Amino acid sequence: MDSTALLRRIGIDQHRGPSVEALFELHAAFADTVPYETIQYQFGQGGSMDPQVVAPRIIARETGGYCFQLNGTFAQLLTELGYQVELHRGGVQTATRPAVVDASHMVITVSGLPDAPDEEWLVDVGLGDGLFTPLPLKPGTTRQEPFDLTLRPSEIVDGWRLDHDPRSSLTGMDFESATVSIDAFAAQHAHLSVSPESPFVRTSSAYRRKPDSMVMLRSLGLMETFADRVDNRIVETSSEYFTVLADVFHLPLDHLTAAQHDELWKRAVAQYEAWLAR
Repeated sequence: MDSTALLRRIGIDQHRGPSVEALFELHAAFADTVPYETIQYQFGQGGSMDPQVVAPRIIARETGGYCFQLNGTFAQLLTELGYQVELHRGGVQTATRPAVVDASHMVITVSGLPDAPDEEWLVDVGLGDGLFTPLPLKPGTTRQEPFDLTLRPSEIVDGWRLDHDPRSSLTGMDFESATVSIDAFAAQHAHLSVSPESPFVRTSSAYRRKPDSMVMLRSLGLMETFADRVDNRIVETSSEYFTVLADVFHLPLDHLTAAQHDELWKRAVAQYEAWLAR
């Protein structure tokens, strides 16, 4: 991985070595500049989760990713920068999906920092509207504007539970304390990135976790959540749609053909109309 180019891509000129401050800076920069997105899965071709493949596409602004790509790439970057990184099997709970740990979410923990050798951190840049900076891996509630995030022992596995803010699209996320390799997520990635039944294929989306808000585009619905309000509007034209992706989510999509732009816009419209019909 070209870690220097990836650092430049997220706006960091120099990394001086592992520390709590540096880890927070890296996490915030990655979350704010590399979108969680499923735009790439709208063409039925899937996409690699190998960090050596994903990182160049992130650097070229061709893609962001979902958890396997974002957390996998970020974990590799941290490893190459000298951090002690471990991966864990997780699972996300929503209003329509029960709490389960089935390797449908990849979780990172970091430990052994020189200035906090006894501390362990939950690191997750692949949860959509989740973390902006790491959370200390111990029970407690942390305010990360505009959300309150609570960590506690999981009730379904030997591990941890992240309870998300009620205004989030997520109810929470559980993950195991046991560590795994990136190969543990291959089967879920093969299904979730290609299957017509996958929520990531069924709905085009992009998320950006900003310092004081969270902005999300689902089909044509653009929503930004702040501490004191939620702004909503519908994207009404193809031109506006691609401007929003480029300007808000750092996805210019210059690598796509005109026909692919048309196909993506038609899919987003169809998804929005299907949502209205429901």
